[in-house]
Amino acid sequence: LRLMDALMGVKRGVPGATLPELKQRRVRAATVVTEPEPGEGERVSRSDVAADNPVPTPPFWGTRVVKGIPLKDYASWLDENALFKGQWGLKASRGGPSYEELLENEGRPRLRGLLEKLHTESLLEAAVVHGYFPCVSKGDDLIILDENGSERTRFTFPRQSRGRYLCLADFFRSEDSGETDVVGLQVVTVGSRIGEATAKLFEANAYREYMELHGLSVQLAEALAEYWHARVRSDLGISAADPASVDGMFRTEYQGCRYSLGYPACPDLEDRAKIADLLRPERIGVHLSEEFQLHPEQSTDAIVLHHPEASYFNAGGRT
Repeated sequence: LRLMDALMGVKRGVPGATLPELKQRRVRAATVVTEPEPGEGERVSRSDVAADNPVPTPPFWGTRVVKGIPLKDYASWLDENALFKGQWGLKASRGGPSYEELLENEGRPRLRGLLEKLHTESLLEAAVVHGYFPCVSKGDDLIILDENGSERTRFTFPRQSRGRYLCLADFFRSEDSGETDVVGLQVVTVGSRIGEATAKLFEANAYREYMELHGLSVQLAEALAEYWHARVRSDLGISAADPASVDGMFRTEYQGCRYSLGYPACPDLEDRAKIADLLRPERIGVHLSEEFQLHPEQSTDAIVLHHPEASYFNAGGRT
């Protein structure tokens, strides 16, 4: 934000306005440690993830749409650290106020004002489309089944090339087990109105206001996704281990995991087309672009796993 203020000062010809000098960075050479990979004929087809965990029974099969979710229901799931530090860039400076003072005097008052604005001007249209689907795994593939047990579609995920050789498919019952598992899918959005409001601020060169409102809108979409994930855990009967604090929730100290498309464990954005085919998110005003981006921007999708060992991990190329 300070850089944008300086840039606008130069653009408007404000006397004395200059851009800060570029800082030179020194990068220390890292020592790369490689581990031996499986030899020829030793391709890893499944990790050591447990395959005897209970499979929960979902409250329904198929999809449901929920619209008009009140802000008060998911506002408490807002990650303030991600908003203030990551989106708004609040940080203490030498000789200036501390980070805690910035939060109390700038961050939280501004946040309360913006939340009130969003509420009074009805800029939020929070909605969710979610569903539960029978499934099995086979190697690196998660196979979604129809009501007759036939293949409906499948997702192919990358497997770690070292370590535990994890792959998302491992967290579901194998096709060879003779059991059927369940996977959750969800798409959430806070609607298009808030995006239109941020676009107007950008067009008016109100960059500080734009950055603050845009950053808040992105984090509110994430808060809605976290709130709904908690609902899913409750529906599946695995919420007993949920932590008491929101901070514990942000550290994913609960059973199961929510994976958004584009992240290391499921990097293929083209899989969004499969999720869209299963959930039909156009029912809540969310559409997929030719580049497989969700519109409105303030929307997220996810594959929801119930397995107790499911967690975030980096996945390399297949072995």
